[in-house]
Amino acid sequence: MVNHKEVKLEAGLYIVATPLGTARDITLRALDVLASADVLAAEDTRTLRKLMEIHGVPLGNRQIIAYHDHNGERARPKIIKALEDGRSVAYASEAGTPMIADPGYHLVQDARAGGYLVTSLPGPSAVVTALTLGGLPTDMFTFAGFLPNTKGARKNALRALSSTSGTLVFYESPKRVAAMIKDAADVLGGEREARICRELTKRFEEVISGTLDSLSHDLSTQNLKGEVVVLIGKGADVTITEEEMSKQLAELMETMSLRDAADTLAQDTGQKRRVIYQMGLQLQRG
Repeated sequence: MVNHKEVKLEAGLYIVATPLGTARDITLRALDVLASADVLAAEDTRTLRKLMEIHGVPLGNRQIIAYHDHNGERARPKIIKALEDGRSVAYASEAGTPMIADPGYHLVQDARAGGYLVTSLPGPSAVVTALTLGGLPTDMFTFAGFLPNTKGARKNALRALSSTSGTLVFYESPKRVAAMIKDAADVLGGEREARICRELTKRFEEVISGTLDSLSHDLSTQNLKGEVVVLIGKGADVTITEEEMSKQLAELMETMSLRDAADTLAQDTGQKRRVIYQMGLQLQRG
């Protein structure tokens, strides 16, 4: 059964959210736009073609442009040229809402700078889906995207988020999630509640609950598969001890100067920079 209809679109850029996994999660408006746009652009053209085939949306002889992190500089002018020619362009990410930890914001910037219509068709988002399933507070949350791959940089990024109020939300690779959870336990405190949400909306959807310590222990003996969203609950307000501050300072000084390490730790902990700097001098003297 065909659920779409061709509609007259104003020239402009249409940001189309696509399903995370279950094809029927797409909106009727998204199908209408995919059926009607003069030009299609996609992070992964194969995924978009398959989605359109599932829903009976013909591509016809319309142009479909691949637009992703690796070809943005080359592909973006083609899309802007289509807008200049008065055409409508629908842009879809591989899954979920475009621009959320996905390529594309430069495209929106250039389209807006050119004075063209830019509008978004809301729909699936892994961030919101995980938050609704996780059972952690959602009155305030921070989406931090993907953490750095290397251990030192990842810990520094986590420290920068340590005083953030509300639930923390991350995207993570299944290959790195065990290391990420372990580092989060070390930096944020192993007692913090966390959730690992994987394969959202798909057949093997799963939410794994526990503290950072318990999840780290469990992940040491198992390998996860599929797309992963990690939620970390707000930690209890505690006063950092001098021993813990010295430990954190020593770790920071492995990758940055004493001055920068003192600035970072003072910002993260609210402690006086002068006191931290003197502590660093003592560490350097051994």
